[in-house]
Amino acid sequence: MRKLLILGVVAVVLAGCNTVSGAGQDISAGANTVQGWFNR
Repeated sequence: MRKLLILGVVAVVLAGCNTVSGAGQDISAGANTVQGWFNR
């Protein structure tokens, strides 16, 4: 079940961008958001 959830999240992230570069930017933005949660 966990693999299915992770696959779904990855599919949504990749669907939101059209290029590999865009995927990298999306992942970086997500990582920065999560990092901001922990830096509070």
